[in-house]
Amino acid sequence: MTIALIKTGSINLECIKTDCISIQSIKKIFLLVPMLSVLVSSAIAAESKDDPILTKVIVDQFERRDADDDNPLVLDGQGWIGKDLRKLWFKTQLERVDGENEKAELQALYSRGVTTFWDFQLGLRKDFETGANEKPDRSWAVIGFQGLAPYFFEIDTALFIGESGRLALRMEAEYEWLFTQRLILTPDIEVNVYGQHDEATGAGSGLSDIELGLRLRYEIRREFAPYIGVNWMKAYGNSADFARRENEDTRDAQLVIGVRAWF
Repeated sequence: MTIALIKTGSINLECIKTDCISIQSIKKIFLLVPMLSVLVSSAIAAESKDDPILTKVIVDQFERRDADDDNPLVLDGQGWIGKDLRKLWFKTQLERVDGENEKAELQALYSRGVTTFWDFQLGLRKDFETGANEKPDRSWAVIGFQGLAPYFFEIDTALFIGESGRLALRMEAEYEWLFTQRLILTPDIEVNVYGQHDEATGAGSGLSDIELGLRLRYEIRREFAPYIGVNWMKAYGNSADFARRENEDTRDAQLVIGVRAWF
């Protein structure tokens, strides 16, 4: 109920009340609304600044290898776009010999930070048909972890689940020795294991191959570093047998020269 006292043509607000809410309270609420809007907008802006969308591309290896039979051009890189804990990650491996793709692989992954130093990754991998050896396309689902192990070992491990019950496991590790702030020696290892024979791609069940590398780079800038080194690989078991049938080497040591960059 509303009560109004009129004096000399003016309204005396002294006793005006509406459903137990005073006019003064309503005024305060209307004054608070724009203030709250400003505070909420500021909080959203602050959150965006604290966790912005970022991108990074890393070319780990872009190199020419001096092999016995040929001199392949190799690209190994990765990149991501996203926020601190959630990212869309891309990885690629490419090897070209005499203008033909000897190896061509692309991965697209959703990456989620699960601890301070580790990401859980889930996505797809595509192996493209290579003209040199007429290897067929292969598609895989990917489940993996990537991160920093104790003593600063960089680890990338993934389980691949393919068509017709194919399974594969890849484990990669890398370490950096700093002789100076610019001169850095990097040993790395890659191990591939397959669950069954895939003669069309030259992969045998069990331990398939191991690749070791040792590269010494000089960082002209943090983002750009030429390097020299050596790369050694060896095929094992049925993978080695498939290689022999194709008159391919089962082991090879290569001198390498290339650049590492990121932006």
